[in-house]
Amino acid sequence: MRSSTPWWRSFVPPRTARRLVAALSLAASATCSAQTPLPEYAWLGAGLRSRPAYDGSVEQHLELIPSVRYYGKPWFARTTQGLLEGGARVEIAPGLNLGAQLAYEGGRAQSESAFLRDHTVPDVSPGASAGLHLEWDQRLGPMPVTLLARGRQNLDRDRGAQADLRFTGIFFGGGALTLAAFMQGTWASGKSARTFYGVTSASTGLASYEPGSGALSVAAGLLGGYDLGSRWILLFGIEGRRLQGDAARSPLAERSSSAYVSTSAAYRF
Repeated sequence: MRSSTPWWRSFVPPRTARRLVAALSLAASATCSAQTPLPEYAWLGAGLRSRPAYDGSVEQHLELIPSVRYYGKPWFARTTQGLLEGGARVEIAPGLNLGAQLAYEGGRAQSESAFLRDHTVPDVSPGASAGLHLEWDQRLGPMPVTLLARGRQNLDRDRGAQADLRFTGIFFGGGALTLAAFMQGTWASGKSARTFYGVTSASTGLASYEPGSGALSVAAGLLGGYDLGSRWILLFGIEGRRLQGDAARSPLAERSSSAYVSTSAAYRF
């Protein structure tokens, strides 16, 4: 039988949940007219990222990545919240935005993993998703913070849906250097979990496995930016991600933890 424990508790530790609730309560008591912590400028650039072949793989690969940040009224595009996404959003209360987005969804390539090749596990092609998000930008004392709740359905409906809860705080902003920390939990529907962590073919030599819906992963990391002048900025990030629940128990998960490291240069305008 499945546990009656709320799904979010499986990827938000109780102590973290209590601290998050306390932080939100403190912020809610602050004046609603507080300015958003988002800076006005936008940027466009590119860089390199070291990533696992897929979450759960022991192999790392280097890839080119875009770096985008643009907030207009109502349009936006960004890579700053864990996805390459864009769409429209509207402010429904001071610092609180409701938006709709299209996002790039990565796949899984057999050519990048010896484990997948040895077991003839089929590829999962890259795709796209559509969804909604609610984003809260405020300050906790001097610290700018963002809380993002995002749901997304893959355009290939057989690949299911995911939801994210992400908290980011800028804890250092002196001079040219800016540093932020973030935490994120991701939940997956049964179809989404089976797309990446299910095993259905006996030809793989692996035991049949059908994961269900629930917590997919938790992540935490650091993000930073360094001004190189009036127009250029150096961006960098490091993230640790850990599979949860049925995904972590999948025969396709060689290990539960993965690391992402990236650096980019962008033109600010």
